[in-house]
Amino acid sequence: MEDVLAVYIRPHDPERPLVCLDETSKQLVAETRTPIPMKPGSPARHDYEYERHGVANLFMMFAPLEGWRHVKVTDRHTAIDYAHVLRDISDTHFADAKIITLLQDNLNIHAKSSLYEAFPAAEARRLVNRFEWVYTPKHGSWLDLAESELAVLTCQCLDRRIPDHKAMSRFVLKFAQQASLVDQVTRPSRAVQGRGW
Repeated sequence: MEDVLAVYIRPHDPERPLVCLDETSKQLVAETRTPIPMKPGSPARHDYEYERHGVANLFMMFAPLEGWRHVKVTDRHTAIDYAHVLRDISDTHFADAKIITLLQDNLNIHAKSSLYEAFPAAEARRLVNRFEWVYTPKHGSWLDLAESELAVLTCQCLDRRIPDHKAMSRFVLKFAQQASLVDQVTRPSRAVQGRGW
């Protein structure tokens, strides 16, 4: 636990960003009957019956000191999908970073070996070296701030019937955009942070 807490108290360094990573799944379900909309004195009503359209996986990437978050919606939750998320973090979102501190739980696919499963050895090795690998302790995944971000996403965005991947991606994108706007408004300036306020 102390290793994770030590990572969180490091001073902000744009060349060594901290990125927290976690994932969850959401069942995709569509209405079979038109819901009755909300009106004064009566909540919206949905029929108990629904049509199942599979499951979507969501990878939450959260860089708390950068005020940045990104959610990637995938069909599956495999080592290959995880490896592609890491490559996106490394080469797209934080391409200018010297090294990226990656904080995550101990899920079996959260390993360097996933990169070797997805990419040729030279590319996998390059990506392994792009990250400082930090794991939460067993039964301590709550220390991963991406898990908290997923809880907020679930409460504010995913607490409804979502019929397909397209709708899921639309809801998630809107959530991430709104959350980023909140960060811009509520985060103190770097000058204030530097004074310890």
